[in-house]
Amino acid sequence: MRRFINQNKQQIKSVYCNLCGKQIKIEKGIITEGVATVEQHWGYFSEKDGQIHSFDLCEKCYDMLTEKFVLPVAVTNEKELI
Repeated sequence: MRRFINQNKQQIKSVYCNLCGKQIKIEKGIITEGVATVEQHWGYFSEKDGQIHSFDLCEKCYDMLTEKFVLPVAVTNEKELI
């Protein structure tokens, strides 16, 4: 869950893991540890048509959740880390 300093969401004030509630480290408005962010725009064929759901998971909760998947997460490596 993200909280922003102002309405236009340009600078992050705080981020919390939606699953465990852990506060994610932020320095000068930049997230400084692993966090998975999901934003789902639900469409016509769902029960949530027109809704946008978003959440953040710390790396530990992400690992705990994805290890339960029947089909594993597709993993590729980036050539450059920014």
